[in-house]
Amino acid sequence: MSNPGNTLSQVARGLKAAISNPNNSEEAKERAQERLRDMEESGELESREAHEDNVAIGHKANLSNPNTSEEAKKHSAQVLEEMGRS
Repeated sequence: MSNPGNTLSQVARGLKAAISNPNNSEEAKERAQERLRDMEESGELESREAHEDNVAIGHKANLSNPNTSEEAKKHSAQVLEEMGRS
């Protein structure tokens, strides 16, 4: 049986991805931002979980950023591996 916290975390990650996706319309980004805000305000996302998700998202973005040094990419890959999110 799946953990509801993991499901909420996955929803939050999807919403964050939708917000940052340049191919999404502004309307879609706004809806995603509103839903994410609602989840945070309602307490659906625990603050620790939300923080860990933000850290992982930042490191994943770092890996695909062409302006990031190889050293920084290695560090991000290591952090993600330690978090179990590689």
